Amino acid sequence: MKHCNQMKLQFDSRSANEAFSRTVISAFIAPLDPNIEELSDIKTAVSEAVTNAIVHGYRDQIAIVYISAYLYPDSRVVIKVRDKGCGIEDVRKAMEPLYTTCQTGERAGLGFAVMQSLMDKVKVHSKPGRGTTVVLERRITSKGAVHV
Repeated sequence: MKHCNQMKLQFDSRSANEAFSRTVISAFIAPLDPNIEELSDIKTAVSEAVTNAIVHGYRDQIAIVYISAYLYPDSRVVIKVRDKGCGIEDVRKAMEPLYTTCQTGERAGLGFAVMQSLMDKVKVHSKPGRGTTVVLERRITSKGAVHV
């Protein structure tokens, strides 16, 4: 099915831009007329994906985080969050709850689990040394019509 609207965004991998990404996605999906729970779920999943790119993908360097999002006539949103950072050696292991590469104990290792609990589909594509793409998909059921 062909999308009826799309957007692309890129920004520095700074922690402050995590909130920015949530705001942009909120505005972009507004035509789907999500209820508060749907909106909150999508914003949180995007926040987790962006945080992973910043904290794990780029670690201690500033680089670019890329987001693209697509609205579909069947009230679905597909969001891709991509980095060109270090990549993930073992995606399956990284998606296990409580798994983290953070050595300081500051991270709980729940990012992918949170994304999976909030979205209909979560796919992760990664190549060590080349980066990671997280694809989030959610159908908005509260209204069911795209007003684009």
